[in-house]
Amino acid sequence: MDLGLNGKVAVVTGGSSGIGKAIASELAAEGVDVAIVARTAGPAEAAAKEIAARTGRRVIVSLADTGDDVAVRAMAADVALRLGGIDILVNCAAEPAGQGKTPLAWEVTEEQLMRQMNIKVMGYLRCAQAVLPHMRRAGWGRIISISGMGARKSGDTVGSIRNVAVVALTKNLTEELAGTGISAVAVHPGYTKTDKVAAMIARRAKEEGRTEVEIEAGLASGNLNGYLPTPEDIAAVVTFLASPRARTINGDVVAAAGGARVAIHY
Repeated sequence: MDLGLNGKVAVVTGGSSGIGKAIASELAAEGVDVAIVARTAGPAEAAAKEIAARTGRRVIVSLADTGDDVAVRAMAADVALRLGGIDILVNCAAEPAGQGKTPLAWEVTEEQLMRQMNIKVMGYLRCAQAVLPHMRRAGWGRIISISGMGARKSGDTVGSIRNVAVVALTKNLTEELAGTGISAVAVHPGYTKTDKVAAMIARRAKEEGRTEVEIEAGLASGNLNGYLPTPEDIAAVVTFLASPRARTINGDVVAAAGGARVAIHY
C-alpha cells in the first residue's frame, strides 16, 4: 500500500531513542523528511545519521526542550526553514512510565504532577501551537500524540492524569481544526520493549531473584497477544495514522498495546 507520504516533512519529538526513534525511522522509510527533536545532541545526531544512511531521506536534528515555550517556537521555525515546511507532528517527548515505584495518590507531590503536566501535556500543546501555522498554510497536517494505556486504568495517579489530558487535548484540537485539513489522533502504547523497559526488566529480575524471561512474561501477560510490542510495532501504527490513508481517523484514540484484558471500550 502506498501511504502517500513521500515528500512530507515530519517533526518527531523524543525522536533520538525508543518509540520516537522507531517512528522517525519508519516515516523516513516511507519517504518523509524528518526532524528529530531532542534536548541533547549526541544521541539525536547518531539516530539522524543512522536513519538517513538507511533510508536516503533528509533527517536533521533540531535541539529543543519541549518544556520551554521559546525553545519550541525556535525549533519549529528552524525545521520549517531547513526542510521547507512541517506536515506531520509526532509528540513523543515524555518521561516513560513504569520505571520505578508508583506513588500512591496521597503521596503524589505538586512537583511530581506539575513536572509531568509540563513535559507531556503542555509540551505536546506547545509543539502543536508552534507547527500549526505551517500546517494551515499547507492546508493539511497530522498531529499524533503518544499517550498511554494509563489513561484507561487506575493504579498510577500521575500517569492516568497526564495520559487522559493528552486525549482531551487531542479531541479539543480536532474540534477547533475541523475543516482545515489538519487532524489529530492519540495513540496508547502499553508496555513496549524499548531499551529503558529492557533495563527495567533486568533490574527487577536482579532485585527479585527471578529471570528476565519471567519478568517479561509477567508484563506481557497483561495483554491478549502475550508478548511485549516493540517500538517498531508502535511506529507502524503511527506511520499509517500520519498518512492521507488515515483521513477517517480524527480526534480518536488508537490503542496499540497488544489487546487490553477485561475492559470494553466503546
